[in-house]
Amino acid sequence: MTPKLSEDQRQALRDHLGGPITVEDDQTRKRYVLVDRVLHDQAMLALRRQEDLAAIQAGIGDMEAGNVVTFEEVDARIRAKLGMPSRS
Repeated sequence: MTPKLSEDQRQALRDHLGGPITVEDDQTRKRYVLVDRVLHDQAMLALRRQEDLAAIQAGIGDMEAGNVVTFEEVDARIRAKLGMPSRS
């Protein structure tokens, strides 16, 4: 089910050029934000990119600090954990 905008919400979005606007549930007093879907998608993509860049930078930092494990060691750990024979 996709809820439909009320006329008040539609007018608020027009007045604020697509949002964001805050709406409040008069029963729970919870507040929500209405924003254009395209803007929301762009914001989520930017956030994922920021998180990806931070993870990459953290990995580079670990590498530069010498906090690395060889593939062979990782492979051996995984095989031991899964009860698989070692590569000999």
